[in-house]
Amino acid sequence: MKKFLFVLRTCPHNGAWAKEMLDVILTTAAFDQPVSILLLDDGVFQIKKNQNPDFLGMKDTAAIFKALELYDVNDIFVETESLSERGLNVIDLCIPTESLSQKGISQFMERFDVVFSG
Repeated sequence: MKKFLFVLRTCPHNGAWAKEMLDVILTTAAFDQPVSILLLDDGVFQIKKNQNPDFLGMKDTAAIFKALELYDVNDIFVETESLSERGLNVIDLCIPTESLSQKGISQFMERFDVVFSG
């Protein structure tokens, strides 16, 4: 069984890319593959509390992240520097995460067989 890591770097409501990546994550997890998620750069906004994308005609990605637990996707990581650069803290996030420093990201990624970035 291969271990999958999905690296999300984009804002949640900047086109359909974030939603499409979440669909791929859910599909992978539905086939009982071990899935982890790493949020970098503007990707940290995908799990920010109190999103209101309705006026953009988009879905709330934070709500989709909350459903990941149903698919046994519980390993969600955020880069500490990405949070702080955007004025966020772990208390601003809607789901539990584990923080990683920028220095440890490369070594962390080596633990996975397949890495998708988006």
